[in-house]
Amino acid sequence: MSWRIGIDVGGTFTDLVAVDDAGRIVHTKAASTPADQSIGVMDGLALLAEALGIGMAAMLADTERIVHGTTVATNALLERKGARVGLLSTEGHIDILEMREGLKDDRYNLRLPPPEPLVPRDLRLGVAERIRCDGRVETALDTASLARAIGTLKARGVEAVAICYLHSYRDPTHERMTAEAVRAAMPDCYVSISSEVLPQIKEYERTCTTVVNAYVGPALERYLRRLEARLREVGYAGPLLIIQSHGGVATVADAVRLAAGAVLSGPAGGVAGSRHVARLIGHGDLIPFDMGGTSTDISLISGGEAAIASDRRFAGQRVGLQSLDIVSIGAGGGSIARVDAGGVLHVGPESAGAMPGPACYGRGGTAATVTDANLVLGYLDAENFLGGRARLDTRAAQAAVDRIAAALGVDRMTAAEGIHRVVNTRMAEGVRLVSVRRGIDPRRFALLSFGGAAGLHVTEIARQLDLTRVVVPRLAAVLSAWGMLATDLRYELARTHVGDASTLAAEDILRLYGEMEEEGRARLAAARFEGPVQVRRSADMRYGEQIFEIPVELDGLDWSAPDLVARMAEAFHAHHEALYTYALRDQEAVLVNARVAVIGALPSLPAEPPRAPAGAAPPRGHRRIHLGAWQDVPVFALEDLAAGQVLHGPAVVESSTTTVLLRAGDRAEVTPLGWLDIAVARRGEAAHAA
Repeated sequence: MSWRIGIDVGGTFTDLVAVDDAGRIVHTKAASTPADQSIGVMDGLALLAEALGIGMAAMLADTERIVHGTTVATNALLERKGARVGLLSTEGHIDILEMREGLKDDRYNLRLPPPEPLVPRDLRLGVAERIRCDGRVETALDTASLARAIGTLKARGVEAVAICYLHSYRDPTHERMTAEAVRAAMPDCYVSISSEVLPQIKEYERTCTTVVNAYVGPALERYLRRLEARLREVGYAGPLLIIQSHGGVATVADAVRLAAGAVLSGPAGGVAGSRHVARLIGHGDLIPFDMGGTSTDISLISGGEAAIASDRRFAGQRVGLQSLDIVSIGAGGGSIARVDAGGVLHVGPESAGAMPGPACYGRGGTAATVTDANLVLGYLDAENFLGGRARLDTRAAQAAVDRIAAALGVDRMTAAEGIHRVVNTRMAEGVRLVSVRRGIDPRRFALLSFGGAAGLHVTEIARQLDLTRVVVPRLAAVLSAWGMLATDLRYELARTHVGDASTLAAEDILRLYGEMEEEGRARLAAARFEGPVQVRRSADMRYGEQIFEIPVELDGLDWSAPDLVARMAEAFHAHHEALYTYALRDQEAVLVNARVAVIGALPSLPAEPPRAPAGAAPPRGHRRIHLGAWQDVPVFALEDLAAGQVLHGPAVVESSTTTVLLRAGDRAEVTPLGWLDIAVARRGEAAHAA
């Protein structure tokens, strides 16, 4: 028997899932250790082995692969704790990071200060060289100028160097020569060159992404090397794969080389799991809703596929790499409630994190959090947290909520309900961001609830949005870790090829895409991949007068057709019309970036065996919870429920790692896999049922 293990490090907990060849699933949670995430990972592996009833060395000896999502790159960028970076750019162009594109993130906010560049001006140095936009060398690389710049950066103690010369996407020779010189003079320095990180047009986007890569690279490299060493010490000899922002996985070497690709590593596992869920339940339109301890990540699955974006802003920085389109809201179980000077209640974005955590964790935290409010409202069982491995301190939670109540001038239960309601409203707005604000009606989607904290909030959020269906997988609390095991090795490649469709020849397009596909296959071979390979083609296109492109999928085209370019143009017109309700077919379509995703398909997750038919399980007890008033409601154990069993709200469903709240009028049916398929009562119906 062999195992596959998925590991997702969150702000509060590290989730681990093991799946065997027969589809049997074992999962656990361990406290995250922000100072060194590998400690929490190893603690979690020990708990996982304990749950399996074997030693950790024996478990890892039988483990086929480990897939890991980490927040090391994310935290380095969010907390501004990355490397000391130097930037080498074409002489006269050291201020690209501050000039940006002449736009603010909130362009009508006159008081909005620009984000602080990751590289201070004294560490941004120009080098005499120049390549024109057509690839012609106008000024050869001046080695004396380069040597002076490298000497300055070395004297100033930089840990990483970002290299971004004008138009290096056309000819990377100067950047590669510079990288060799930097490595020779500074062998311990992390080097990031734009022609490898983002070889495409747009100087600010390319420069910023290259700098982000250098900024987070050293921290990610140290962490992954340390984790690899600890795994080897306990006998693991298999591959360690790192989930990437685009939803695929990469080897440690590739993840370190393209560190900016791991900025959304953790949330990407949840979207990968959501795609797998869409296939399992036969419903391709889902809104994945992942509420953890620190944040809530929301995305969109349409037709079984997740949206991909290449224009992401994260922590004030532009990251131009392909990534899943995920909206993160600073709202989770650990989000702190506060009352401002005007007497207004706010929840988040500040979080109590793993240490000290919510007040009820008993680790020294005193601020009232969402988890504290839920405990005060009776939604959580203080004696059975994490399957009984932890006990929550109700008195500490009450004391924390009482301070909020005093500031608001209300009683304890009103304050707790207010915290619950405010965080729900914030998260509902996040769902609107990925749907309504992008012209998509969310009412045709089902809300997929996962993350340890989501079950207590998801039906009320669905009700606010007029959604009628919520799906809660049995592995809801660890779905991101489980979803990582449903991913594939994936390499994204892009080339700039600006040209009007009428001027492009089909053979040139075929050669361009063929070269990228060949490079992607070579990377798979370097990773020792020997399985089936899929190739997906797309392009960034625009009309001639536009300044922004839209991504266009090209897989449905006949690539052997003599009118291939015309078909690409028509695909662009059709997609533009679908997005913006109009197309200008009398105007020329412009191909800006050609893109190829080369995917090495890893063995799929084995099907989880369905539950055997059994009689309806009775509630294991009752508990008083506050739903406007105190009510005595049944409490069911998720593991005990029989396939086909129907539960009516108000009720509470508990597992070892999550709790689901059904309000009045909600109806939950247990699927053959032991999941909850909830029909959510509309607002008027819920009030009538209550």
